[in-house]
Amino acid sequence: MSTLASSRAKGRRLSRSTEFQRVYRQGRSKANRYLVLYSFARGDDASEESRFGVSVGRKVGNAVVRNKVKRTIREAFSELSDELTDGLDYVVLARSDSADLVEREGMQGIKQALSELISATPGTSSSSSDETSSPNQ
Repeated sequence: MSTLASSRAKGRRLSRSTEFQRVYRQGRSKANRYLVLYSFARGDDASEESRFGVSVGRKVGNAVVRNKVKRTIREAFSELSDELTDGLDYVVLARSDSADLVEREGMQGIKQALSELISATPGTSSSSSDETSSPNQ
């Protein structure tokens, strides 16, 4: 990731504990085996860019593993930023299996898992079409 892209992404991060708590308590969540995605519509200005935060608990692994998972999730989030709805805050909670996914499939695995959750999140443009269409059997 370039320096300009990383500095722009830093401005879009949730950093305060109160911001995380608001998303956890008042937001909606979608989950899969590897990640939980919380989303919360900010009331201030819906035209602002979306913001995100990452939470990786100690069950995921030691500090080296947790930081690797965090970096991978942040990078995937920045690549998927065009799929995000403006005016929403997102928090990604990494489950313990996420470390195995990063080790096994790397960025592509996290990106795919995150993309599935984003598309299933209410308020995103693709979520309404996913709910109405039935899978091919």
